[in-house]
Amino acid sequence: MPDALTLTDAALKIEALSVAYPSRGGWLQALDNVSLAIPPGGVLGLVGESGSGKSTVVLALLGLLGPAAKITAQRLSYGGHDLLREAPTLRGRRIGVVFQDTTAALNPALTIGSQLVEPMRLHLGTEPRAAWQRGTDLLAELGVPRPAQVMKSYAHQLSGGMKQRVGIATALASEPDLLLLDEPTTALDVTIEAQILSLLDELRVRRNLSMLLVSHNLGIVDRLCDRVSVLYAGRLAESGTTRDVLHRPRHPYTKGLLAALPRPDRPHAGRLAPIPGGLPDLTRPDPGCNFRPRCAFAVDGCEKPQALRGELHEVSCHRVDEIADQEWPVEPAPVATGKTARKPLPLLEAEGLSARFGGGGWLARMLGKSTGVLAVDQVSLSINTGEVVGLVGESGCGKSTLGRLMLRLLPARNGTLNFDGGPVEPEASRDFRRRAQVVFQNSGTSLNPRQTVGMILGRAVRWFDMARGPAVATEVDRLLDLVRLPRAYAARYPHQLSGGEKQRIGIARALASRPDFLVCDEAVSALDVSVQAAVLNLLRDLRDELGVAYLFISHDIGVIAHIADRIAVMYQGTIVEEGPVDDVLHPPYHPYTELLLSSVPLIGRDRREPVAPPATGTPAASEGCKFAARCPRKLGPVCDTLAPPLQQAGPGHAIRCHIPLPELAAVPHWLGSPA
Repeated sequence: MPDALTLTDAALKIEALSVAYPSRGGWLQALDNVSLAIPPGGVLGLVGESGSGKSTVVLALLGLLGPAAKITAQRLSYGGHDLLREAPTLRGRRIGVVFQDTTAALNPALTIGSQLVEPMRLHLGTEPRAAWQRGTDLLAELGVPRPAQVMKSYAHQLSGGMKQRVGIATALASEPDLLLLDEPTTALDVTIEAQILSLLDELRVRRNLSMLLVSHNLGIVDRLCDRVSVLYAGRLAESGTTRDVLHRPRHPYTKGLLAALPRPDRPHAGRLAPIPGGLPDLTRPDPGCNFRPRCAFAVDGCEKPQALRGELHEVSCHRVDEIADQEWPVEPAPVATGKTARKPLPLLEAEGLSARFGGGGWLARMLGKSTGVLAVDQVSLSINTGEVVGLVGESGCGKSTLGRLMLRLLPARNGTLNFDGGPVEPEASRDFRRRAQVVFQNSGTSLNPRQTVGMILGRAVRWFDMARGPAVATEVDRLLDLVRLPRAYAARYPHQLSGGEKQRIGIARALASRPDFLVCDEAVSALDVSVQAAVLNLLRDLRDELGVAYLFISHDIGVIAHIADRIAVMYQGTIVEEGPVDDVLHPPYHPYTELLLSSVPLIGRDRREPVAPPATGTPAASEGCKFAARCPRKLGPVCDTLAPPLQQAGPGHAIRCHIPLPELAAVPHWLGSPA
């Protein structure tokens, strides 16, 4: 690695790190000659698909790879300490770590305070009372409301954002100099994510923290990092400043990752460009370019070893100069051979749907005094044939509950539901069950691990009487063809499939009954950017081919903007704005929509703070606007006492707000300038 990147004064130095694990097929080469460096106060982003080796780098730095792993490196040091020998003594004290799933990282049997105190007692020898006070102060420093109360609380009593802040506080408790962040915001809403990123940026400056951010979210990497290294199948593909790598990518793999990214600033920009194929077999390392089988620019010569070239911007591709200005190619859309285009007609119409989850115990329910949580509050929403309606909002706003109400999977407190011109009774008919299906977020847990793909799909086919006897296998083949999987996959079990393949099986199962309507509940949120792009393209193709309509639930506005025809914005059980995608993404919009948009980590966008304060818990019941307590444009007492009116901002575009439309239209565009 050149001196410009070796950084002789670097806090962290990794040179020629290789890691191999024993497996049934031989030694699996998880990392191959990887070199990285982070200066004091610097932030390095490490990006790549799942299985590329990102987390292995983190575990190697922590000394947690286990005795079976074979580790070699010319240098693996931090602050002059050899991490190959001294990692256990630095772990937790000089090197802190924030894991992706804080729910799993926090002990449910211990209070937050006891978990915060432990690293201070263990590493710093702090007295119990002083450690407790320091833990309280640390939570307050990280913006946790009521820190003294939270110290006495348990993990299950905290929201996802608060648990993530507690995870960061625990990592900072022993005052480390280096913070390892392994997908720290993957499970968070866009607003909570923006708060955590701002907090990390502030801590970096105030404490001169060095950070290694592992993520497949290129937006947050652009938001937080000074430099970026792109890892593919255990090897560095590209490395340089964030602006060079993400704004002017030179390696084909980096170009492919960026082409697969849905951009909310470019709604309906055409098909996404997923990277075909999957990671290579790491038990048989390719001596040449290991990205060659998936590369759109591969030619003779790529089979030879590829060394990192360049100084400040390094790229491991011998064609880097030839393809510098070429874009990753987009595959053409398949020709629709199914239903012919027809005028959209009303398919599903919900009117005044409400749902409340009980609370107060059996005595309160008997006395009629049970309160509980009003998850969905008088929501009306319609979906036309072949239409995609995106439902967006923070976690806990009622999105999934509304989806289940529209499928009659949950009982509605009140309201009506009509499907294809007729009412849907609380006990839905078999015909409605056949015509309205769901695709779940976590396909891995929704597939029976003891059944093959053919058995899973065949069961759905038989259940809805779509085929019998030998015709079932033919129908299974048709479903696999629909989701672009080889027919041989019918013999595979779920554990033999990748995440994207499992999601395709989940989609195929939902299509087994030949439905007219699908609820996609966070169907792509757990997928890598390239796999996500392939699934999004598939869903759009199926809509065009089969004429199926979707309610697409997500907290990712980029995904919603790409796939949806209309957007409904939900806050605390209420639709606060609804309209065509292009209208919702331009002023006028509801202040809550403005908050969501301002929180989106967008490549090339200036770092900025969200326009509204975070939610600090469930607000008191109010007859007024539910967003009033967080609204930066609040008019006064009217927002607290009167329900906001529904204003028509344009054809099909409605905003539920007291603020006059001309004032909402005068709000600066969320991108900083009119699009």
